[in-house]
Amino acid sequence: MIQNFKELVNMNMNNYSLSILRTILLFIVLKIISRLLLLIFGKHIKRSKNIFLFHQSLNVFLNILSIILLLTIWYPYLKNISTVISFISAGLTIAIRDIILNLFAGIYIKTSKPFKIEDRISIDGIKGDVVLLNVLSFKMLEVGDRINGEQSSGLIINVPNSFVFSKSLKNYNTAFKYIWDEITIRLNIDCDLDKNKNEIMSIVNNNEILSSIPKKMKKEIKNASIDYRLYYNHLDPIIYTKVVDKHIELDIRFLVHPKKSRIVEDEIWNNILKKYKEGKIDIYKD
Repeated sequence: MIQNFKELVNMNMNNYSLSILRTILLFIVLKIISRLLLLIFGKHIKRSKNIFLFHQSLNVFLNILSIILLLTIWYPYLKNISTVISFISAGLTIAIRDIILNLFAGIYIKTSKPFKIEDRISIDGIKGDVVLLNVLSFKMLEVGDRINGEQSSGLIINVPNSFVFSKSLKNYNTAFKYIWDEITIRLNIDCDLDKNKNEIMSIVNNNEILSSIPKKMKKEIKNASIDYRLYYNHLDPIIYTKVVDKHIELDIRFLVHPKKSRIVEDEIWNNILKKYKEGKIDIYKD
């Protein structure tokens, strides 16, 4: 009987070792296939964005294939999985809770699409552009705040998928891809207000980036109104006036793509300063 037991153990060990070897070979073969396909198709795909999307689709396909093949290899050891599960402690269940939650959140992101790659979002105080979606997390290229022009910091931040359930999410590209931006200019209290406003409005309206946005925005609002209850009566740039202490403040409000706001603000300010030097805009000086 002891001899039979030893033979059984040796047989199981041999089968177990064989399964490990098959698993290692599986990952090696799939890695080689992935590299070969990227090498072959990469030559015919010119745009880096298309190469990235192809790589992501290929990874999804190979991951699904690897799971199926792994289940095939390890199926004999999974027959009694219910017996093994019965011995798992409550602590282990808590430990894998976040993994399960992230997995379901990943499915939600893929199906409901609260955001997608290249969208600019803000979640849990982190603002950035989504650059990668994974099964358990997504990655963002961090950008600064509005004061610093929302420029990229160069940092890649990994965010758990479950944050979409527990944290408030702000998507700058949902429904339409433009946001309202404002520039505040202070003028002398005794200036020719109409002349100054006309000069400033001319600068804004002649901006190449801004000039076509109101027309595009109308089309996007029309499309978005199918899913959202939206009200926008005024889409063109506008200037609001108020008197503060001993000067006038003009708030210039206009639609702009969030990734281009700093470029637009820089160009507008440069033109305003040129007009100031020409004596056409009366900027207030303390």
